[in-house]
Amino acid sequence: METVDLVRIRPLRDHLRRPGPGGAKRAKTCCKTSGSVAIFAPIRRAFIRNGVKKRGSSEIGGQQVINSASQGLLNGLPQHFLASLFSRATAVRLKADEALFLAGDTGEGCYRVEDGLLKVTMVSRAGSERILAFLGTGAIVGELSLIDGLPRSASVVAVRAAQLSFLSRAAFEEFANKHPEVYKSLLTLIATRLRETDATVAAGSFLPLRGRVACTLLELAQDFGQDVGAGRIVIRQKIGQSDLAAMAGIARENVSRILNDWKRRKLVSRLSGYYCIEDKAQLQFEAEL
Repeated sequence: METVDLVRIRPLRDHLRRPGPGGAKRAKTCCKTSGSVAIFAPIRRAFIRNGVKKRGSSEIGGQQVINSASQGLLNGLPQHFLASLFSRATAVRLKADEALFLAGDTGEGCYRVEDGLLKVTMVSRAGSERILAFLGTGAIVGELSLIDGLPRSASVVAVRAAQLSFLSRAAFEEFANKHPEVYKSLLTLIATRLRETDATVAAGSFLPLRGRVACTLLELAQDFGQDVGAGRIVIRQKIGQSDLAAMAGIARENVSRILNDWKRRKLVSRLSGYYCIEDKAQLQFEAEL
């Protein structure tokens, strides 16, 4: 697979500052958006009612790791389709704080995360950030442009250095023309996305602040959680309170107050910078409409 560096990295506006790994201040960044107000974060799997193990999870060393390989529309395709598609991909590298693309950019293809961490974000004209998702290894981002060819609906920025595989729209269309059955799979996946959108709208309209924070933690646990036993799930990404607030769509002060209360009640804890879910059932109860 050919390797190139991403050269079209645009500097982001300077009214956002996000804490980087190790607590160091990162460069001031912001992503433009085509709308005036950021929408409620799509909590795709917030209403988790069953056990920890879901599609996209794996076992490592006898412990269950829930990874982000299930994120993205194309991830629902059969594995032999994905293997063939990305066999012709181009490697792309990003440094921390560099933008992969910005909202409104032309959609030229999609990317699969091979290593690192990205965030999907929108920013209002007033400068308020809404983090729609964090994407880790195996996640695919930007795939909607493969289908409709429209501009990017959100911005994607590297939280830390990342390696990705780029699949162009032309390569996807060439593959789909040879394998038209891929469109049937996509229709099924799009229908699933529409159903999830209904839950997202309901969550944004009816959930109290505690419910939104619970949904955010449950989503992060679904994507990055590791079940270490005794009912504890460690979120294997260092996510700060500001990022949790940006995902939940509430003020950081409210997130801090809610988390402190949950720590006292032993619903959550924090170890070496990693959030841990100690009582998943109670968080699920908090997330119920």
